[in-house]
Amino acid sequence: MIFVCYPKCTTCQKAKKWLEGNGIAFEERHIKENNPTVEELKEWHKKSGLPLRKFFNTSGLQYKELKLKDRLPDMSEDEQYSLLASDGMLVKRPILISDDFVLVGFHETEWKAALYGT
Repeated sequence: MIFVCYPKCTTCQKAKKWLEGNGIAFEERHIKENNPTVEELKEWHKKSGLPLRKFFNTSGLQYKELKLKDRLPDMSEDEQYSLLASDGMLVKRPILISDDFVLVGFHETEWKAALYGT
């Protein structure tokens, strides 16, 4: 499993602690140092079953500075993928990627259900 995170993010820290506390093996990937590519984003989006807008970090500074709340509805999916791939800080995190699922953001009940089927 790949755990895509930003180490200074408190939600990412909480998710990492939860994974470690549950003995779940993962490879950590720093989102700012290793931006997701357009191809990765397309694959994760498809596997997640979520709307593409859920991949945007709506509480981030760049999101607000770029006024994406107003701009996203008029952007094509390709434009959104390119924008997300241009700066890891625009991407909602953490993201947990396995062969079977992609989880965006940390919601303990959702992660338990995906990992343990509960």
